[in-house]
Amino acid sequence: MSLTQYMQQLSGNPLAIITALLTLGVILVNGWTDAPNAIATCVSTRSIKPRSAIIMAAIFNFLGVFVMTIISDKVAATISNMVNFGEDTSSATIALCAALFAIVVWATAAWKFGIPTSESHALIAGLSGAAIAIHGSIEGINGGEWVKVIYGLFLSTLLGFGAGFITTKLVEKIFARSDRVKATKGFRVAQNFGGAFMAFMHGAQDGQKFMGVFLLGNALSAGQSGVTEFHIPVWLMIICSVVMALGTSMGGYKIIKSVGMDMVKLKTYQGFSADTAAAFCLLLASLTGIPVSTTHTKTSSIMGVGFSKRASAVNWKIVGEMVMTWVLTFPGCGLLAYLMVKLFLTVL
Repeated sequence: MSLTQYMQQLSGNPLAIITALLTLGVILVNGWTDAPNAIATCVSTRSIKPRSAIIMAAIFNFLGVFVMTIISDKVAATISNMVNFGEDTSSATIALCAALFAIVVWATAAWKFGIPTSESHALIAGLSGAAIAIHGSIEGINGGEWVKVIYGLFLSTLLGFGAGFITTKLVEKIFARSDRVKATKGFRVAQNFGGAFMAFMHGAQDGQKFMGVFLLGNALSAGQSGVTEFHIPVWLMIICSVVMALGTSMGGYKIIKSVGMDMVKLKTYQGFSADTAAAFCLLLASLTGIPVSTTHTKTSSIMGVGFSKRASAVNWKIVGEMVMTWVLTFPGCGLLAYLMVKLFLTVL
């Protein structure tokens, strides 16, 4: 579908317009609360200025969306097929809108306190809570796709931590005899590449998730149910990347400070290690179609980097706040979406 055809489809369909705006709102909040993780370390170590980092993130988010979608669109398919809102497309569209509204509320509340919540898990929880609300049971949950979320939890947390720890140790061993000043300058440049790689993989993972929801909402608002395959147009990739970048520029510094400065004090080589380790974990997940949290992956990688030095190098109070938010996301955002669906269906 071309952009012109899409705009024509929106005309005269208020529900489709609302669905599109709410989806863009979720993408904007993702830029607020999630995308900053990709550039947190290279900004905190002063390898790149915040404004330049945001521009870099916008470019590589788009490239990640574009390139990974060509290679594999499994993540988008997993998200769109995870739930079934039923055959009544009008009620299904309202339920999807309620879920998106709940996600925005949840993520904004977390951002207010500077806690990097996972928009991926908020999205999954919101969609699941909405599906349960509209069916009155778990009938609308596709267990085969949902189990990939469980795999993603372990992949993003355990593998991210381990990869960060091992990568740091390898870098320290390889460059043990290098001139410290020259090595620092080299890692400052290398870390910018690491940050770009992270932004690329953020687009590859989160961009696909939200575009899958965007196209699902478009299909439902057009009266099409049971759609399981989507073709992601280039114009949607561009819009997704631009809106994410806008969100990052509006409110990303709080998250950058929490992840890149408060949790662990990083040197340039450590920032490079964290970015590289997390990006490769995300690449593995994207190629296998497992929807993982970029927030969990990046923060777990940073924890692994700090732990490689000593346990006390990690600010466990900040970690505890993050973990508590992660734990509460599934039941909290799911319940909020459930209640919003019941409210929206009653009012509308």
